[in-house]
Amino acid sequence: MPPPPPNAANPATAPAPPLAVPGFLFLGRNIGIKDDSLDFAVAHASRPCAAAAVFTRNNFPGAPLIVGREHLLDGRLQTVAVNSKNANVATGAGGIEDARRVCRALGAALGIDPSLILPSSTGVIGVPLPIGQLEAACAESPPLLEPAPEAIERFARAIMTTDTRPKWISLPVGPATLTGVAKGAGMIEPNMATMLAYFFTDAEVAPGRLRAMLTRAVARSFNRISVDGDTSTSDTVLVMANGLAGAVDPEAFESALEQACGHLAREIVRDGEGATKLIELTVCEAASPQAALAIAKAVINSPLIKTAIHGADPNWGRFVMAVGKAFDYPVPLENLSIEFGPPRSQHAPSKEAPLTIAANRREDSVLARIGDYLKNEEVLVRIRLGMGDHSETVWGCDLSAEYVRINAEYTT
Repeated sequence: MPPPPPNAANPATAPAPPLAVPGFLFLGRNIGIKDDSLDFAVAHASRPCAAAAVFTRNNFPGAPLIVGREHLLDGRLQTVAVNSKNANVATGAGGIEDARRVCRALGAALGIDPSLILPSSTGVIGVPLPIGQLEAACAESPPLLEPAPEAIERFARAIMTTDTRPKWISLPVGPATLTGVAKGAGMIEPNMATMLAYFFTDAEVAPGRLRAMLTRAVARSFNRISVDGDTSTSDTVLVMANGLAGAVDPEAFESALEQACGHLAREIVRDGEGATKLIELTVCEAASPQAALAIAKAVINSPLIKTAIHGADPNWGRFVMAVGKAFDYPVPLENLSIEFGPPRSQHAPSKEAPLTIAANRREDSVLARIGDYLKNEEVLVRIRLGMGDHSETVWGCDLSAEYVRINAEYTT
């Protein structure tokens, strides 16, 4: 895992405020969808932007995604409207019409074409939107929009569901700024996860190039995380570029976008429902990138792996099982070795050797030390396959009793 970027949120300290992006205004407020927490958010650009998005591959996408895909066909957007507490999923033709009504109401209030608005919803599935409340909120939005970092923070809080904290990041890209916000804590396993992520920049990037950059960045970040193995119906990752800062170096912009996506993806996992540990897993010495990624996902999605790490149980046999269930990529058992750690220093790479276990090396003393290591809040695991020189990294979290409690009581 690379070091945190300059404005990255550190879970041990208060995050630095997000940076305002010239030409963008934000709001986050409560409109009473479920309780008194923030539940409605808008981001609005002063002019139409180049835009690109990646959506869930779930066969039952939410109504906002159906409308959003239509609005993004020409690669242009100006505004995002998000509500939490209600996903507007499995609501039929009425749900689609409600998503369009949100766009029409906000478009009328802002004086823009409704097709320039991307609607997003997250929350409970199968419940109709409180469309009257949302239309009223849209009509009231224009005077509430602000450019200040505090408004971006309220936006980030308003899109949360079971998250315990807001998530954002800001990075400079030449003369431009890139600021991203995200939510997500459960129903996480790509393609993608139950998450919303929005990136705003004043860099000038053409829609086609923006789409290609975002697709690559998502593949290396949000599509590599796992909380519970479930793929949501509402996943959206969006980037909007208003061009006010002019053109920037394309490689520098893509690098910043990937760094921002990677940071927010790891923060989603770190804040997973009931999570107490962040797991970074690398599968290396694979015969192909496809084999490395398939095996990595088989391991990181395993509830038995997640619960063993939660309990600091050095049950290496669960790793053997998980590697073996990647049916298309068999690995000889004698090739397999699993390394744990060493603990990562914030200031310099650790000089300690990793704790290694293999089929022919299972010393009790090593297992005991692995158990001690698994008590850390960040756990590094490397699985060596001994079959080639390809490697892939994914991120996940442990699975606790608190996860069960949160989801057993989700709609009550």
